[in-house]
Amino acid sequence: MAYFRVLAEEMKRLIGLLDKKQRWLILMNADPDSMASAMALKRIIGRRVAKVSLAHINEVRRPDNLTMIRTLRIPTHMLTKRMPSHYDRLALVDSQPHHNPAFEGLEFSIVLDHHPLKAESPVAAPFTEIRTEYGACSTLLTEYLYNLGIKPSPLLATALLYGIKSDTQSFERNFCDTDVRAFRHLTKFANQMALKKIVRSEYHLHWLHYFRAALERLEICEHGAYVYMGEVENPDILVILADFFLRVHEINWTAIAGKCGPTLVVIFRGDGLEQDVGVMASEMFGDVGSAGGHRQAARAEIDLKALKTSPEILLCSRFDGKKLQCCTEHMPTATPDA
Repeated sequence: MAYFRVLAEEMKRLIGLLDKKQRWLILMNADPDSMASAMALKRIIGRRVAKVSLAHINEVRRPDNLTMIRTLRIPTHMLTKRMPSHYDRLALVDSQPHHNPAFEGLEFSIVLDHHPLKAESPVAAPFTEIRTEYGACSTLLTEYLYNLGIKPSPLLATALLYGIKSDTQSFERNFCDTDVRAFRHLTKFANQMALKKIVRSEYHLHWLHYFRAALERLEICEHGAYVYMGEVENPDILVILADFFLRVHEINWTAIAGKCGPTLVVIFRGDGLEQDVGVMASEMFGDVGSAGGHRQAARAEIDLKALKTSPEILLCSRFDGKKLQCCTEHMPTATPDA
């Protein structure tokens, strides 16, 4: 039995798209999985075309992402409106064209992803593979490298390893056997010291005041909790807080909301047992904005200008049925273990 899927025909089609005269641009919404996937695709096509560049649509601010870029020397740049016109072909990794307005109107030759498909937004490109059962897009790109006989460099292997680790939350979130095999395969080539450096870079010093504010504003709900943070500098803070509160014993799901510029962002996290936070996000906020995601991780984005009420009133109305009467009343008395 082969270690990975045998992709001879698929790789033949992929390589068939490439030409020595072409200039390729690989786009992404930068996070560990997308950056690793972009690096891997660059390695696959880089020696078969004239030029390959990487570009991201979001501002990278999270400490682990910044450390990853610096330590693994990832040559990515912020996408500008004119940039795509300087390239012959475009590729998209760890995302789908309908996921962000920045991708609208662009014609992609390659789309590689693992997020859920939407029937109303089909993905069309000469080469497309969307493996929704995979925990990370990095797993898909590891399969491609393996099928092409490409041994990943220590920097690339470390990036892919962290991409899988990040998107599966160290295999606590949805994953499949192929994710595990890819992780095991990459471990042989990765730089473990570089990986530790990236993993340990979690917070900026000035982010610590957000934790204090979140603790003060925490609303305990039925089996979960939500917080409205007001204005935050970027959505990554909401993600960190949602993951943080999910570690509390009595909390099975979290929803952390905040204003990020003109948008109200709500980040959902869940343990995946009883509550599907993807469904929860869609049911709660699908009528006022874009909302949805996985069983354990979801997101809602609402245009503040389109809101007919304040964010506080909106959140209270949506979470009112789940909210308990008083936060402190339902906190158990601390009793030390025997």
